[in-house]
Amino acid sequence: MAHSGHQLIQVRSAPRQLVISAAVTLALVSTAPSMRAQASVADSGARAITVSLSYTGELVGDAAGGTRRGTTGLGVAGAQLTLSLRRLVDWPHARAFLFVIGTHGGAPSDLVGDVQGVSNIQAPAGVRLEEAWLQQNLAGDRLSLLVGRYDLSTEFYRLQSGALFINSSFGFGPELAQSGVAGPSIFPKTSVGGRVELKPSPNVVWRTAVLNGAPVGGGGGIRLFAAPVGALFVSEVALLSRPDTAGMPMHPRFQIGRGVTRPFFGKIAVGGWYYTARFSDLVDTLSTGAPVRHRGSRGLYLIGDQTVWAAGRGRPGVLTAFIQLGVGDGRVNQVGGYVGGGVTRTAPFAGRAQDELGLGVATALSGSHYQRAQLSASSRATDAETAIELTYLTQLGSWLAVQPDVQYVIHPGNAPATRSAIVPGLRIALSR
Repeated sequence: MAHSGHQLIQVRSAPRQLVISAAVTLALVSTAPSMRAQASVADSGARAITVSLSYTGELVGDAAGGTRRGTTGLGVAGAQLTLSLRRLVDWPHARAFLFVIGTHGGAPSDLVGDVQGVSNIQAPAGVRLEEAWLQQNLAGDRLSLLVGRYDLSTEFYRLQSGALFINSSFGFGPELAQSGVAGPSIFPKTSVGGRVELKPSPNVVWRTAVLNGAPVGGGGGIRLFAAPVGALFVSEVALLSRPDTAGMPMHPRFQIGRGVTRPFFGKIAVGGWYYTARFSDLVDTLSTGAPVRHRGSRGLYLIGDQTVWAAGRGRPGVLTAFIQLGVGDGRVNQVGGYVGGGVTRTAPFAGRAQDELGLGVATALSGSHYQRAQLSASSRATDAETAIELTYLTQLGSWLAVQPDVQYVIHPGNAPATRSAIVPGLRIALSR
């Protein structure tokens, strides 16, 4: 699983506790610190230093099925520091970024027993450095170089429409999120390395990253690309269609950005990844009984995101559709493939121009060697786990968003004996 945690708050009456806990969570979140301090250079309106704090709290329950019924609360606080080095030390087109997060609470997936992760903010409790990097743009912003501790999901495998959803798979496919020694460099554990981005034309982007093969604290450390973690290579080419987006709303929610991201009308991207380390086969063994060791692990993905309808004539309302396809390494990972997709609708109701409604389906396909391993252990596994998510994000102010959500998880954990789960949730995000 991409994100994991261990503490649980278990209750017998989920619906009643959801209401009570939601009120408590809202009270706690409303008092969380949220501020934005900015320092500007006297000779320009551009900010030299930007500090921002945000908090996202969530309440998730297992109302039926899954591993056991119950409710748990969790949250993540973030503090970001962005430095414009041109304004501070006359270093043109350079930016430094520091991001520290604090996570707390339980693990909804322990209730549900799912593989994909019903909450994309689930993480072990603690305070950690998420990102710290230096970025240099060159050639009229057609070339960008970045080095440091870096989150892949901020730029790779990224869909504009998928950002609405709470299930982890809509943000980063599970065939990649659960690969490697301890996962790739994504929330909540990142690694160090570098990224190169090239824009040969305004709407074509090619990017490649080389990172330590395991996150800091997950087997990776200061020694770059050393055994046994090796290196992770990720490359992606994206084609984009960009409209005039001056009137499109911006939604404050927990996100890690590279600065201001310009929305797009349409996007199609293809990417690939490769680990240089050795990995143990899930089922095949040598004559000695030791597992077969494979040199390298690889995969491919294809994503698409398209605006299919717009209200026009100055009226709010956009309908988008997206799709995700991924192939992982079924020899060494439980998830051997992934298929996801969905639709979103902005301004679904009159007078709610910044609200969003979304319906998505995410299916994690069991790897062939994982299925063989289950059979050899006198157990059974299904071919796939499927999560269906219906979510609604409402903006109550420029600094506050509330998002009720419900998911239906079919065959949680690919275990036939586990009943399909109904998972209601409530997310509250504050940002200034």
